[in-house]
Amino acid sequence: MAVVMLPMYLTVTLAFKTREETAKSIFSLPSSIYLGHMKTILGNGRFWVYLQNSLTITLVSLLIIIVIVPMVSYAISRNFGKTYYKFVYVFILSGIFVPFQVIMLPTLHYMSDLKLMNHTGLIIMYVTLALTQGIFLCVGFLKNIQFELDEASRIDGCSIWQTFMKIIFPLMAPIIVTITTLNSLGIWNDFTLPLILLNRSPNFWTLPLFIYNFKTEYSIDYNLAFAGFLLTMLPIIALYGYLQRFLISGLTEGALK
Repeated sequence: MAVVMLPMYLTVTLAFKTREETAKSIFSLPSSIYLGHMKTILGNGRFWVYLQNSLTITLVSLLIIIVIVPMVSYAISRNFGKTYYKFVYVFILSGIFVPFQVIMLPTLHYMSDLKLMNHTGLIIMYVTLALTQGIFLCVGFLKNIQFELDEASRIDGCSIWQTFMKIIFPLMAPIIVTITTLNSLGIWNDFTLPLILLNRSPNFWTLPLFIYNFKTEYSIDYNLAFAGFLLTMLPIIALYGYLQRFLISGLTEGALK
């Protein structure tokens, strides 16, 4: 907790300190809450552009992940005895053993050729990279859901799609929340992919790129920089706190069922 809380403490205190107080002591508490740094950041029109970019990329990526990963995992888990589906599963999981540094340059090359050095290309990459972990977790979760539920629903006249949407998908709530939580943190905080794909125009930047270039623009005022750090962190902290509540609740309900 000390390792985690010390950077948080410094971020919060420096964001609400004046320059004079910071010069006297970095670790001391502010004598009063100074909001001038926050007003400067929020008054900068670029911050809102980068916030909108980060929100759009994160939400669209999560929506596509939540739609694709459970469906692919359901098809694999219910046909795991067939050679084709087992091969697809192993092929997808093989991505775990490939470090991102290995595919970084080829990704840049192909995305440039496809004219996808923009938000659309970044979303495609996030969805693609999320498949490996997401399918691995969902297939393992679905194996614990009895196949008798599928058979009973078909006897009642449900199609495969109705079985998945009305019975299986609601039961997958705990693992879907888990995948959403992990990917939301990863996508919001990611720096490498935006740096590779969105470096052609500052209008495409996300908040991590804004923070990376913040020191160049405000090279002396560390209080202003830490105010930017804090504002960048707040949305994902709020989202994580919200999802964590559902994560614990979903796991409890899943255990009782």
